Amino acid sequence: QLMRPLLLFTVLYIVFTKFVRLGSDVKYYPALLLTAIVLFTFFSDATSRSVTAVADRENLVRKIEFPRLVVPLAVLLVAYFNLMLNLLAVLVFVLATGVEPRAEWLGFPLLLIPLGLFAGGLAMLLSALFVRFRDVEPIWEVVLQAAFYATPILYTLEKIPNPDLQKAVLLLNPLAKIIVQTRHTLI
Repeated sequence: QLMRPLLLFTVLYIVFTKFVRLGSDVKYYPALLLTAIVLFTFFSDATSRSVTAVADRENLVRKIEFPRLVVPLAVLLVAYFNLMLNLLAVLVFVLATGVEPRAEWLGFPLLLIPLGLFAGGLAMLLSALFVRFRDVEPIWEVVLQAAFYATPILYTLEKIPNPDLQKAVLLLNPLAKIIVQTRHTLI
């Protein structure tokens, strides 16, 4: 699980600093990019794996009486565990890139709470919808791909030239608020 965000980071860092030059003038861009990728990977894993979680465990769900929402919540907990491991690698990388530790870093774990609540809510909704509507899975894959580019992961919010559009991105995308806040906490 650790290699996927690191490989994605490597490719995106090379493309967006050497060719597109989107992050070349942003201070500590590699640290910001890796942190945002790891957080989005958590969100993506928690929601996409939970889509089919209840349906994949149909035999268990039919044989044992228990709340069905436990299944997507278990997927969320596994994603949280992977996130914690990935954040250890991010911490080492952030310190290696020269970012000075700050007192604000203590607030970083608090930002994982709304991210987990948002991912958990969507995970439960998507898993319930998939039981009835099997088209939810491919639709959610497309939505996740669009969300990756609509969230300021590859770019900073300040790169959007129109302040009204900046506010719209923040208001319409809950992930954008969390990513922007983690950047402010980190740097």
